[in-house]
Amino acid sequence: METILQFLRIELLGIALWVYLASLGSIVVGFGGRKLVHVLFKRLIRLTEKTAVKFDDIFITALAKPVEWAVALGGIFVSLLILPFPKAPIDFDRFITAMMSSVALVLVIWFCTRLVDGIADWWDTKAAQTESRLDDQLVPIIRKSLKAFLYVIGVVLILQNLGYSVSSLLAGLGIGGLAMAMAAKDTVANLFGSLVIFLDKPFQVGDWIEMGSVEGTVEEIGLRTTRIRTFANSVISVPNSAFTTDPCNNWSRMKKRRIKMSIGVTYSTPSRKLDQLVNEIRQLIADNPKIRNDFYLVNFDNFGPSSLDIFIYCFTETTNWGEFLQAKQEFMLSIMDKVASMGLSFAFPTQSVHLESLPTDLGALTSQRPR
Repeated sequence: METILQFLRIELLGIALWVYLASLGSIVVGFGGRKLVHVLFKRLIRLTEKTAVKFDDIFITALAKPVEWAVALGGIFVSLLILPFPKAPIDFDRFITAMMSSVALVLVIWFCTRLVDGIADWWDTKAAQTESRLDDQLVPIIRKSLKAFLYVIGVVLILQNLGYSVSSLLAGLGIGGLAMAMAAKDTVANLFGSLVIFLDKPFQVGDWIEMGSVEGTVEEIGLRTTRIRTFANSVISVPNSAFTTDPCNNWSRMKKRRIKMSIGVTYSTPSRKLDQLVNEIRQLIADNPKIRNDFYLVNFDNFGPSSLDIFIYCFTETTNWGEFLQAKQEFMLSIMDKVASMGLSFAFPTQSVHLESLPTDLGALTSQRPR
């Protein structure tokens, strides 16, 4: 035993060997404790999954990783405190204590951000089950805002813990705030644009919109930009400030789709037949379940250059583009069948040339024809 004690008292760089071993043991205990905590939290998560309350699952899951690393880093910090670092020219003990406090703050902020992510994921699942899309849009905004707020608070607390004057830092930021505001005026405008989008709700995620040359489906509404998936399957990021100044056409808000066209029949069509055709087209609309009957117009509208034009104006029940095209096609084919069954013909562009007179000597005219 005396031999072992003498061996442990051997000094290396002025530090006894037992101090090194104690420091190493602290690290081993820290990482061993991390493994033990990992197993413990796995069992806790299994237990919380059996409860009807969802928040305990979120809380334990968010707490698991920070606590594991807190145990491991705690072992490292204890090992550093065991070692007799010099007090001058740098007070290592004070430095290690400050670093330990800063790392503790980082772990707390990490836990809070994981908790925010867990609650946001749960909220996102609930929002997907509701008919309103407003909550689907609010989830990513609130998630990003809370995490950004936590990061800012964490940085301020860490700087204060390391001995920096936070008040002077905030004063400096206030002095430079005007210059930053001028430089970030577009960003501020986009933030106000996102606020307008959430308050006025001109569109929601999933809506088909058109603004200028941009047309597609809204995929995400962020604090700065709105992402639109075009029909060419590309993604366009539109600054939110644009929605406060430029008109936005929301095609998804349509309650019905319009059919507007003119058909022309030949001038040889008698007036009685033309009036009968107009009434037959009106009846086709009235009998078609895919076309709304509350308002429609079918009238003989114009004497065209080569046709008698009939104006047709009506709306389909569906707003889906594919279903609209199918309903329009069926309606147009039924008009073609009705025109054919009445013995009428569609007109096409023609020109009639009228001669005032013909030469009397047709033989002389023929003899002068070039050969």
